[in-house]
Amino acid sequence: MSSIGRFLEFSVRTPDILESLHFYKTLGFVELEIGDMWSHKYAVISDGELNIGLHDRVFDAPAITFVQQDIAKHARSMTDHGFEFSFMQLDEDAFNELAFPDRDGHMVTMLEARTFHLSEEAENDSRCGSWFELTLPVRDALRAAQFWAPIAPALLEMREEPTTHMRFDADGAPLGLSESIAVKTPSLCFKCPDKHGLMGLIEQNGMKFEKFPGFEGAFVAIQAPEGTVIYAFEEDFLGEKYEVDESGDAADFPG
Repeated sequence: MSSIGRFLEFSVRTPDILESLHFYKTLGFVELEIGDMWSHKYAVISDGELNIGLHDRVFDAPAITFVQQDIAKHARSMTDHGFEFSFMQLDEDAFNELAFPDRDGHMVTMLEARTFHLSEEAENDSRCGSWFELTLPVRDALRAAQFWAPIAPALLEMREEPTTHMRFDADGAPLGLSESIAVKTPSLCFKCPDKHGLMGLIEQNGMKFEKFPGFEGAFVAIQAPEGTVIYAFEEDFLGEKYEVDESGDAADFPG
């Protein structure tokens, strides 16, 4: 089975887009120009690597969103492989999209085209530092990997202690599967070179945060107005260099 498509954004439900925009811009993210695909209020912020889509609509959120141009053909292939869709809109006169949950209930969305424009202004790290993982809390990492391996076949790293943690390359998104009980919701992880500067910015602007939240040695967890959790670390907890394993396959993960 082919790749799920190219990573587009981390999509979140945002009741107050202006409040969330202010939060992310304060942290140094840049707002991007959006297209006209959506009828609801929508904004995107970016650091050049990570794009976060802020949606003022009701949907199963947050969602990891990918672009797959031949979405109808891909949907048929995925159905043949046992995927069950929670939402599907495939019509010549509509903006095509579909959604399905992984084994832990985390939502994955596929769109037929991009919904925003990239910008050279959004090519610098935010004050959070460099993004290195989108972390999904899972009950059983090996079982979760059986779902993800066929559609994100590059296994970057695996660690069994102190808790099982696997990282895949989901076509542009470093996707982590974590058994840590500290992680309650899909979260964003950054390596921050200026710990004191970030902490000062957080406190100065009255952001919600928790020091040393118990996840992999993070020195702070910041909560965005819409609920997104950002973890900041001094080092990537899986190391700086990854050996990409092109043989990652569902059959490689017993369970």
